[in-house]
Amino acid sequence: MKSKLVRITTIPISLEKLLENQLRFMDQYFEVIAVSSDRKGLEKVGSKEGVRTFCVELTRKITPLADLRALVQLYRFLKKEKPLIVHTHTPKAGTIGMIAAKLAGIKHRFHTVAGLPLLEARGVKRLLLDLVEKITYACASAVYPNSLGLKKIIIEKKLSSEKILKVIGDGSSNGIDTELFKRCPDLDEKAKALKDSLGLSDIDFVFIFIGRLVRDKGIEELVRAFAKLSNTNPNAKLLLVGSEERDLDPLSQECLNEISSNKSILTVGYQSDVRPYLSLSKALVFPSYREGFPNVPMQAGCFDLPSIVTDINGCNEIVINNINGIVIQVKNSDAIYAAMEKLLLNENFYQLMASKARNMIVDRYEQTRLWSLLLKEYDEQLKSCYVL
Repeated sequence: MKSKLVRITTIPISLEKLLENQLRFMDQYFEVIAVSSDRKGLEKVGSKEGVRTFCVELTRKITPLADLRALVQLYRFLKKEKPLIVHTHTPKAGTIGMIAAKLAGIKHRFHTVAGLPLLEARGVKRLLLDLVEKITYACASAVYPNSLGLKKIIIEKKLSSEKILKVIGDGSSNGIDTELFKRCPDLDEKAKALKDSLGLSDIDFVFIFIGRLVRDKGIEELVRAFAKLSNTNPNAKLLLVGSEERDLDPLSQECLNEISSNKSILTVGYQSDVRPYLSLSKALVFPSYREGFPNVPMQAGCFDLPSIVTDINGCNEIVINNINGIVIQVKNSDAIYAAMEKLLLNENFYQLMASKARNMIVDRYEQTRLWSLLLKEYDEQLKSCYVL
């Protein structure tokens, strides 16, 4: 009979996207139970991953009464199920899950940190988020930052004892399926059809951005830099793959005007499958202000694309400056322009970056490797309890 492993996220899309196929892998070794909110969405994930589910009405906002109800509900569930391990992801699930697991007497309480919202908070909200984060870590028996940068921040902010912190492998919460993100004849055909529909030619140098079109992703600086680049390089194109969020962190009207009027900027909205768009592109530009451990630079690397990324947590670990891309300052359109121009005009430099891009992702972030390392970590944590 397999021991029980409970994995908890605040909303089921986090189970689906952050841990895709990982639950199915772990179910070979444990009886996995996926816990999250939104019963319908959760059941869909459970069916896809082939695991049991339990619904707890967690919210992403600060809701004390709802959080207390969720805590009681989760505590009762854990007391009944008696899992060997409780492993949480995302901030609210981490706090409620770690408190409930500790109260329920679960010995192995693990939490993965994929980002710290408190870094952008100020005043009372910052103090509250600091306290909540400290409570989460204090209730955990092990904490797994998903990057070396996050681990360093947690230590610097004195949010947790260093002895319980560990980065699994080279970082990331789930790695990347490098066989799925790989050039193949079928994708080449789709990319060719896309190029034709977008009016692109074989001599065009396509820079691609994938993500939400908001200020925090560095879109303002990117568009400003590209507007300058496209004035003197007509074969340079910028492909924006993602949706706008005009109610949350909207772009300036000046930026929106440039996007709509510049014939070298192409927008295709949100795409559920970004692989054909990566396949037709030459380089990724990802000038985000903050990230946890982003998937996009890993996806781009799998398609042999050098990446221009900002010097922030996660990005500066996936991309090594002048090896598989260029690392630049945050919020600096001049730096974006210089990096784009270098990749566009220096063919030898570009080819050197491109030649190393895929192998650097496969060697460090292959999904099955990360799963095996996490399974090994579980085993080592369980064994350590029996060492006197």
